[in-house]
Amino acid sequence: MSKNITSEIKFVVELDENRVPEKLTWTAQDGGVELEEAKAMLLSIWDSKAKETLRIDLWTKDMPVDEMKIFFHQTLVAMADTFERATQDEKMASTMRDFTDYFAEKLELKG
Repeated sequence: MSKNITSEIKFVVELDENRVPEKLTWTAQDGGVELEEAKAMLLSIWDSKAKETLRIDLWTKDMPVDEMKIFFHQTLVAMADTFERATQDEKMASTMRDFTDYFAEKLELKG
């Protein structure tokens, strides 16, 4: 019988007196990450019993709006790539990429 291997990813959120995130750090020892600072995070978890997505969306109060726009654009692009790898649905992934191009154009992220 083989031994199960586990890996841990840890997020630490420092809050101000109003419970607004001031600092986000994360650790993933298997990936060589130790208390790396971040300004924003989006985490989605699939609850197969309820057939719904659970989410944690956090950003620090000093996250610049222009960087948040870039963060969202890059996240949408990554979601299209992940969707294609997970489903092999090239047509819908392409449609999603069309939207990410439109999103970037409207936010003037691409030249």
